[in-house]
Amino acid sequence: MIPFAGWEMPESYHSAVEEHQAVREGVGQFDISHLGQIFVEGKDAEKWLNGFLTNDVTELADGQGHYTFFLNEEGCIIDDLMLYRLRKEAYFLVVNASCLTGDVAWLESLLIEGISVRDESAKSAAIAVQGPKSVDVFSRVFGGRTLPSQNRVDELTLDGQSLWVCRTGYTGEDGFEFFCPKRDAERWWEEFEEVGAKPCGLSARDSLRVEKCYPRNGWELDSSHTPLEVGLGSCVKLEKDEFIGKEALLAAMDDELSGPQVSGQQLAAILCDEGSTPLQAGDRVYNESGEEIGVLSSGILSPTLSVGIGMSYLSKRFAGVGTKLFINSGDNKVSAKVVKKPFVA
Repeated sequence: MIPFAGWEMPESYHSAVEEHQAVREGVGQFDISHLGQIFVEGKDAEKWLNGFLTNDVTELADGQGHYTFFLNEEGCIIDDLMLYRLRKEAYFLVVNASCLTGDVAWLESLLIEGISVRDESAKSAAIAVQGPKSVDVFSRVFGGRTLPSQNRVDELTLDGQSLWVCRTGYTGEDGFEFFCPKRDAERWWEEFEEVGAKPCGLSARDSLRVEKCYPRNGWELDSSHTPLEVGLGSCVKLEKDEFIGKEALLAAMDDELSGPQVSGQQLAAILCDEGSTPLQAGDRVYNESGEEIGVLSSGILSPTLSVGIGMSYLSKRFAGVGTKLFINSGDNKVSAKVVKKPFVA
């Protein structure tokens, strides 16, 4: 167990590599009760949310969700989140644990008449069931019921309680995220485990998401970088009406490049050329001339590829695919190169 965003959470249950492989090849489950769970309601909720979220809220149909960001006025990231439209006047936001208190305060500071923000995090628990066999797990636990389609949410009612099932995840595999009253969490965890979902901890979650080049809040995502620098411009709809941070993003765009890019840094995927050197956050990145050009924001020994992989913000000069680099990992200096994202398809 290790401290994480004010919680005590399992780093692993048995073998982190076995947990990783269970998700890639079968099915695993993660306790994600630390995630913040916020409900927004009101007649003008759609318009209100669209005034500060980067993605276009008006594109969501009932029961549909998408990935989006809170930005500050400088266009940099406050938090990344999933937004689900439950119905026309009701939305469900899943935010990062370390950002929850600040997110709620920020939302409340933007409130207008007729809009309510309700933080249900303390009352709720959540489990992410992930892997190619997750569909079977859900069907067996819920008597043949099928999962919603990708990025959609269903409400189940059991004993008068609402259960939310979202076809989303943070591993790159098929799966679902299940939200329930916290008093029922142990029951559902055990039921998922009984039909094959292997308990998985933070180590497996991290190795899974790095292989897919998924950024992590506090590592790749912070108040010094924009979604465009991360490579997530598809979640920023600059063509829609004003939203917080839009002007700063437009001002920073380089018109000489095709597509939205921000002058300065880009998040690059870095693969060691050979060997099994485990990379880690904080390792220094050098160009072929020996000049330090970056620091790894994340790094692991990939269980799938059996080679060191990581991500780092690099200037555009060095962020192109094929650029040769060196990584100073502990006492080792290993050759590496920039590759196309993700590491594992």
